[in-house]
Amino acid sequence: MDISIIIVNYRGWKALDECLESIDSITSKTMAFEVILVDNFSNDGQFPVFKQKYSKFTFIENSGNNGFSNGCNFGASIATGNHFLFLNPDTKLTLEALEILLQTAVSHPEIGILSCLQINENDVFYKQNNLFPAFGRFFGISRSLFRKRNKAKLEKRFNNTADLFYPDWVTGAVIFISREWFSKIKGWNEDYWLYFEDVALCKKIFDTGGKVAVTRKATIFHQHGGASRLNVKTKALTKTEVIISKHVYISNQFSTGIQLYLHSVLILGVLSEKIILSLLSLFLFFIPKLKVNRLMLKNLSVYYLNAIQKQTWISPRAMNYLKTKA
Repeated sequence: MDISIIIVNYRGWKALDECLESIDSITSKTMAFEVILVDNFSNDGQFPVFKQKYSKFTFIENSGNNGFSNGCNFGASIATGNHFLFLNPDTKLTLEALEILLQTAVSHPEIGILSCLQINENDVFYKQNNLFPAFGRFFGISRSLFRKRNKAKLEKRFNNTADLFYPDWVTGAVIFISREWFSKIKGWNEDYWLYFEDVALCKKIFDTGGKVAVTRKATIFHQHGGASRLNVKTKALTKTEVIISKHVYISNQFSTGIQLYLHSVLILGVLSEKIILSLLSLFLFFIPKLKVNRLMLKNLSVYYLNAIQKQTWISPRAMNYLKTKA
């Protein structure tokens, strides 16, 4: 088997249906591929329906909503391909893109992770000039200042016409990696439940001497916000996990002194903002978006208390946290 396409889903059935239809229409005489769908226990009755509809594909149900990293590793554990394509359910794949990803990866063994151009429903290409979070550019303002100071250098790096360009990291929506590289970096880091796991994966490639690349020869459709949920409670949960994953990344990537500084700035900044916006929401109760901040303040307060008690920044939802409790 040349390629194992691994998709992790959690109640994103509408987008997933379009994704699987696009893959189902692909036929190739030059390569063999399989599709593995890991459902993170959506538990809404749709799993058997899709399993029957796309009977050519392999469907496996996870034990719970154990996070994106765990779902990817679970899929990889049963995959038979020499290469893995981790794909979001809100994407659409073409034969051309699949062939180019494989050909490029095979001809460039120094590339640990390969991605391609991504375009949304408005025909807008996603920016893929991502840099690793660093001490001098971890937060929004410092990151903007860094990009302004290094504008010429960054434009030379990313705004060229070469077939390949090399960001520090690529989004987890489209990640092509050989089995050999995946084994070398020991897969996805299950300290992360959601968000930053793609940054951490690319960092492991970089630390192991590999390259992260994007090919301009292939484009994959990726629906903007296609896998997100719209209700207030879920939005607050996912936004809280963004903050939590930042803490996990800090604790995994920086020295003790820098960790202390970044954790402190992040906590003070986030709590100050959420307290102010939560107070405003009491008066401006007719603006639903403000309610998200009250829920986030509650979620973060619980998380920070747990972090103090358990002496860990890992999300209580992440598998590596749950394993310590087992």
